[in-house]
Parts: sequence; structure tokens; C-alpha cells
Amino acid sequence: MPGRTTRQYIRRAQRPERSGDAIGTAQRAAGAVEGAVRAATKPLNRYGFPYRRPTAPMSVEVPREPNRLGDDYDTEWARSPVARAVRGVITEGPLRAAVRTVASPTVSGLDRLTDRLREAGDDDPAPVIFAPNHHSHIDTGVMIRSIPAPWRRNLVVGAAADYFFDARWKAAVSALALNAIPIDRDATSRSTFDRLRDAIADGNSLIIYPEGGRSPDGWGLEFKGGAAYLSTRTGAAIIPVHIDGTGEIFGKGANQLKRGRTTVHFGTPLTVADGENTRRFNERVEAAVARLGDEAATDYWTASRN
Repeated sequence: MPGRTTRQYIRRAQRPERSGDAIGTAQRAAGAVEGAVRAATKPLNRYGFPYRRPTAPMSVEVPREPNRLGDDYDTEWARSPVARAVRGVITEGPLRAAVRTVASPTVSGLDRLTDRLREAGDDDPAPVIFAPNHHSHIDTGVMIRSIPAPWRRNLVVGAAADYFFDARWKAAVSALALNAIPIDRDATSRSTFDRLRDAIADGNSLIIYPEGGRSPDGWGLEFKGGAAYLSTRTGAAIIPVHIDGTGEIFGKGANQLKRGRTTVHFGTPLTVADGENTRRFNERVEAAVARLGDEAATDYWTASRN
């Protein structure tokens, strides 16, 4: 009996050691499996919940990250000294050569702007708003090429937020190469107006297409009142401009660029008259651009009689 009792005691004493070995082996196996699962699911981490743990409780509604494209794209960096220097090289180099090769613009009406340039003397001229008709994406390049250098050095382009600022690469290129500011074509927001007003206050002139988009058939679209409203609020004069020939080179819906000739006619600067509201001022700007088109098709005297 004593021997049997001793053997039973020995067996019972050995059982915890065998159990501990089994638990350790199970733990090591579980750790290996967990590591393998973690390594296998690591590529899914970037997809978020449910492929990884949520960063906030499920009962909490997490606000979305603000959209930094479209009308919300910040273009302030494009007016830094470095960006201005890069844009100057682009404007006077590749852009100028491309416009001359593709569109070969003939410019007239610059004599109507000499008074404002003469008043400025050696200083930069007062900011103005260039308001051309719009037939093609190359209109902006033709305008930048045709605008006198004193205004061209500080020139901001109002560009469609839903087209030129819908992707980061397009937004960056538009802001850097064209000094473009996003504009909501459907409804000018307060932020858009403040952005354009601040640009004028900083001494920049603007290119704004009052039609709000390219003409699909060459006929002018009805002018929207954004340029006229901005002029009445800032005091910047509007210079009506008529561009002809760009629709044949690369009109709306075209898939291929064709070489051609273009004409750019500058009109007499316009300011809001005493007692004139924005709507009537906008109608006067639209009539001035239409008259420049008649002038391009005929001559100044014929256009003046119509």
C-alpha cells in the first residue's frame, strides 16, 4: 500500500507539469495563428472598418473630411513668389509659343487701354476685369497672350470649379500655370466672391467669362451677372473683349486640335453709371461684347451704327 500510494502521488505531482506544457504549446500555436492572420489581413487595413477596428464607437456619427477640391480648393499657394516666378516662365515660354503656333492671334483695340496705362506711369495699372466671350478651352491661353504685359504680370483667371478643380492634378496645374481661382458656374457663392474681391484688392486683374461656359455652336450665351456685380462692389472697370476663331480650332465637343487664326478685340473700359443697377450694367457689358463681334466682322463705323 505505501508503494502504491507513493506511485499515485508521483503521478499526480507530474500532471501539472504535463498540463503546463500543453497550455504553453497551445498558446504558442495560437500566437502563430494570430500572427499569420495579421500578416494576411494587413493589406486590408487601408480599407477601414470592418476589415480593421473602427476608430470611433459605432454609435458615434463621425463627420466627413471636408472636400478640398472644386470650389473649396485653396489656390493661395499659387500666388507665392516661387509660384509667380514659375508661372512667368510658363507664360512667356511654352504658353506663348503654343498660342502663337496654334492660334496665331491678331490683337486690336489696345489703343482703348492706353489711357489707363498712361495714368499708371511706372507703377502697375489699376486692376481691371477682362470679360470676353467664350468658345474654347484655348480662349484663356489666347487672352493671356494678348493682354498687355503690365496687366499680364498680375492676372488671375476665373475657372470652372467643376471642370478645372475636380481632380488634384488638374487643380494644381490650373492654379500654377494659369493662376486660376475656382468659380461655381451654377451659383456664385459668398466664398467665391470673397476670393475674387481679395484678388482685386491685392492688385490682381481678372479674366472672367460672363457666359459661364463655352458656346456649343458659336452663338453667344446670355451673360451672367457675376462680373458686373464684382465690378460694382470693387470699383474695378470691366474691359469687354471679343475672341473670334477659337471655336474652329478647338470648339466645345471637339476631339482634335486644329491650327488656325484668331482675332482678339479689346473694347473701351466700362464702369457702372450713377443709379445703374447690376442687371442693367451687365446688359451693357453684353451689348459691348456683341458690338465688338460686329466690329470684327465689319468695321468700327458699321458696328457703331447698329
